[in-house]
Amino acid sequence: MDTSALSALSSQMADAVETIGKSLVVVNGRARQSATGIAYGDGDLVLTADHVLEREDNLTVETHDGRKLAATLAGRDPSTDLAVLRVPGLSVPAVKTAKDARVGQIALAVGRPSDEGVMASIGVVSKVGGPVRMGRGGGQLDKYIQTDATPYPGFSGGALADASGAAFGLLTTGLGRGATIVIPMDVAFKVAGTLVQQGYMKRGYLGIVSQQVKLPPAQRSNGHENGLLVVRVEDGSPAEKGGLMVGDILLSIEGQAVNDADDLLAALNGDRVGKPVTIKVTRGGAAQDVSVVVGQRN
Repeated sequence: MDTSALSALSSQMADAVETIGKSLVVVNGRARQSATGIAYGDGDLVLTADHVLEREDNLTVETHDGRKLAATLAGRDPSTDLAVLRVPGLSVPAVKTAKDARVGQIALAVGRPSDEGVMASIGVVSKVGGPVRMGRGGGQLDKYIQTDATPYPGFSGGALADASGAAFGLLTTGLGRGATIVIPMDVAFKVAGTLVQQGYMKRGYLGIVSQQVKLPPAQRSNGHENGLLVVRVEDGSPAEKGGLMVGDILLSIEGQAVNDADDLLAALNGDRVGKPVTIKVTRGGAAQDVSVVVGQRN
């Protein structure tokens, strides 16, 4: 039996792990289990998963060549489970990024969960999807990847790589109720750029508690069958200042239909913080417009 092709593939996978492994660091940010981080850019930045940072001080990373370095938190966003660390003197190769992932491609889940070295598992790209609304504070991922490669403990913040050792995205188990989600590198870099600049992602809010309700047949249009019934308005909130009232049914924001809480969060994106928006509501059976200045979620 000719095993040359299998041996060649095996060597290629090992080379890919070695290549990307030099761009991965151990992230020490919690007591139970170290995690992984990905060096990127031209300087001293490491991208990792937010949920692995249970403290914001006394952070350290460990490089592939055995150096232990102090790190500071540049910014974090629980909604997308991304965080950026600044590590003076990092001096490791920045990660190379792969082309867009395709379902069925061979994929390597690679992490550096301890100072014992890099670890890897193999699988395929199982799914490429998005956009998807995340439940932690209203963040949205424009794209996401799923894989059947096994994420061992400490792999969060690590990479899903192709056969050349370039990264499709960042691995995390902090978004999908323990399921492995891969945040594509272009999406992760976009969030990371904002985190480095301002330390956080803007999230808008109105200050209401609402529940989904069915609209009366006369108020339905273009498949818009549901709205959000306002059951509480917080004191001093943007909603109260703008005149929203308990009993109002939210229909749309700036013409964007509001069928459920996810639609509401999507309409309150960071670009609208501090700006007035027109909210169409049903009040007393009649539709009317209310202007509310969107607040910023803490």
